Amino acid sequence: MIVAIASENGLVAGHFGRCPGYVLFEIENGGIAWKKEIANPGHEPGFLPPYLADLGVQCIIAGGMGSRAQTLFAEKGIETCTGIQGPIDEAIKDYISGNLQPGPSSCDHSSGVHNCE
Repeated sequence: MIVAIASENGLVAGHFGRCPGYVLFEIENGGIAWKKEIANPGHEPGFLPPYLADLGVQCIIAGGMGSRAQTLFAEKGIETCTGIQGPIDEAIKDYISGNLQPGPSSCDHSSGVHNCE
């Protein structure tokens, strides 16, 4: 299973689409098989779901993500976990152990104003 975490300076980024990059982890047998950092190829509506699906991503972890993006990822069979904060390495450890606690998205697009922490 490949998990993508929105990344900014070693922390889980507050906005999935506008973060500087992603850290991809291949999870096998309850551990990390490999880790790879990739740059964000750009924030264009509808681009990231097929792009990440083509990379084999099955789960996304981020601080925030708009509801439209979450729907597009779901259509590609990709799970989204939002409301996550802190170091990326802690987030992936919590995910693997089943202790990741998703919460409200830190990004609010509902008002038409982009407000991400």
